Amino acid sequence: MVDLTQAQIDAARARGHDDLTSEPRAVAARYDRRRHKVVVDLANGCVFAFPPDLAEGLGDASEEELSAVELLGLGSGLRWDKLDVDLHIPSLLAGVFGTRAWLARQGGAAKSAAKTAAARANGARGGRPRKAPAAT
Repeated sequence: MVDLTQAQIDAARARGHDDLTSEPRAVAARYDRRRHKVVVDLANGCVFAFPPDLAEGLGDASEEELSAVELLGLGSGLRWDKLDVDLHIPSLLAGVFGTRAWLARQGGAAKSAAKTAAARANGARGGRPRKAPAAT
């Protein structure tokens, strides 16, 4: 077993206190059915809301499932137990709504009239041109 000195214990407590007072923490969270948003009340008095479609694991969830949101720990995250989804509050505030792999798959998912027209024009010409084989 590792023997900790009182100084190390005090330093760890001080770091924990600093994290609690400086990092954003949730004090409440709920799903707003009318606005179709997850709403998070922060300890500093701010309110943060996001559409569940933006977050990994929440896009296909029912209103009942979305309403079952819980706070993790001392407000460091959100948890949907039935969906097996955890989201980190500081990451959400930074605009990170999922894992790197999930976020990478979201590229190109945007829909617009211009994108639809370009896809149709490419399809009329036989689709996207094939890539040339790499030189060996």
